[in-house]
Amino acid sequence: MEQHSAIKTPNFLPIKMIAVLVIIVSVITGMASASKDHNGFTENDTSEAIKNDSIKSVKAFMQVYTVLMSPRCMNCHPSGDVPLQGDDSHLHTMSPQRGKDGKGVTAMKCANCHQATNTPGLHTPPGHPNWHLPPADMKMVFQGRTPHQLAKQLIDPEQNGHKSKEQLIAHATDALVLAAWNPGEGRSLPPMSHEAFAKAWVTWIKNGAYAPSPK
Repeated sequence: MEQHSAIKTPNFLPIKMIAVLVIIVSVITGMASASKDHNGFTENDTSEAIKNDSIKSVKAFMQVYTVLMSPRCMNCHPSGDVPLQGDDSHLHTMSPQRGKDGKGVTAMKCANCHQATNTPGLHTPPGHPNWHLPPADMKMVFQGRTPHQLAKQLIDPEQNGHKSKEQLIAHATDALVLAAWNPGEGRSLPPMSHEAFAKAWVTWIKNGAYAPSPK
């Protein structure tokens, strides 16, 4: 019996030791995996990447903001229901009203003066086939908004016309947006080209659509 036991013991102990080693290796591997995200970056790497993206995103939005707050954009995104007019963004002559669909009320419709194309002449009505303000239930106010407020508003589907990030990117080349760079004779252009604006717009969104810090 003693001889039989002596033979079995060496075979049994290594098996236990192997099992313990397997468990230890599994735990170490699991800890290493847990410290990485699904892209293989450690938490520190991810934090640094997020920081870099947020800086890039906010910097791009500040460029976007200069365009959105220019008369060519802000005049059709007023805080009230009367559109703004001119490079000084004064209240529109004749005080036309937004209306439910953003196209005016009763006999005073936007299309009465704003035709499909710009009217020839200095300071005559600019044109577009679908000239309008945002509708009453989704006003998309730019006037008076800080960079933080406007960025948060633009990315919020409940305030931006239920647009996804992909739809917001496509909106940069919307025909009515492009009209800002063809405002008619006697009006200033936005502070940067449409190409530069679109690039900044896409950079802002694709890097996280971060809002600048509130002031």
